[in-house]
Amino acid sequence: MTTPSPAPQEPADSDLRLVERTVAGDQRAYELLVIKYQRRIERLVGRMVRDTDLVADITQETFLRAYRALHQFRGEAQFYTWLYRIAVNTAKKALVDMKRNPVVTESALRGSNDSEDETSFLDRELISDETPETVLAAQEIAAAVNAAMEALPEDLRQAVTLREIEGLSYEEIAVAMECPIGTVRSRIFRAREAISARVKPLLEKRSGKRW
Repeated sequence: MTTPSPAPQEPADSDLRLVERTVAGDQRAYELLVIKYQRRIERLVGRMVRDTDLVADITQETFLRAYRALHQFRGEAQFYTWLYRIAVNTAKKALVDMKRNPVVTESALRGSNDSEDETSFLDRELISDETPETVLAAQEIAAAVNAAMEALPEDLRQAVTLREIEGLSYEEIAVAMECPIGTVRSRIFRAREAISARVKPLLEKRSGKRW
């Protein structure tokens, strides 16, 4: 007779557990959180500021602010969603202080890995064979998407960035943006429509496909 396997326990390094250990005074636990999310926050900040020299400073300030507010984290949302909100606010403050405008970089437009839709609406259109012509076409499309993203109102840009680039679910975006899920869906739809209007002529020119 086999012995029943013990019930699975929460991993020792889960985000909530690491937060609890940090609040209890374990500095190493917070170092693990920083290591886990540093690159992701750097990519996020890099999409919001033009000056790459600012990325490291804003990322560091994000983790400092998160550390000071860590006692407020209760686990209702994922830790990254909570951290994302702090990073966005920190980057916005830096941009206001330096009177700079947000920008989404071309490389960031290739980053979605969420599976709620069949594929990212950007990925669907940017996949191509590697020939000089298709590479140039893909670059033109990426530049057009970048310009369309820059032209979006801030709430639409943030929503579609969270969805298409960060890969968050609609529910997670609603938490991050502190708005109803219906508002999230509306913002993403409007953002996609605006981007589509800018990019559609290039897509039709390239392959005859419609958006």
